[in-house]
Amino acid sequence: MGLWTLPAGYLEENESPEEGARREAREEAQCDIVLDGLLAVYSIPRISQVQLMYRARLDREQFGAGAESLEVKLFDWDDIPWAEIAFPSAGWALQHHHQLGDGKIFAPFSNPPGQTGNYPQPG
Repeated sequence: MGLWTLPAGYLEENESPEEGARREAREEAQCDIVLDGLLAVYSIPRISQVQLMYRARLDREQFGAGAESLEVKLFDWDDIPWAEIAFPSAGWALQHHHQLGDGKIFAPFSNPPGQTGNYPQPG
């Protein structure tokens, strides 16, 4: 498909959400991350999911494509390929992260108003 997204996936048995976020980053982007807090909780009823999105930073400037990734890249804000973002929730998370700037204390975001995570219906 060639679309972009954030490292994400399902939890393993007996794994905390935070451990899962760190594991997915290692598996998909071959990097170690330091979590900076829960960014958002998104409800996606069409696929019966609740998605937890974390703010994180690289532990060190080392990353690469894991077995499940074709390419891994860091983008400047103005260079994000918005039309090539795979999932609505990945775009929401990027927007919410950008909205916070350097803010350290915040309540987690949720779905933007009126957004259910469904793709636009062909018209």
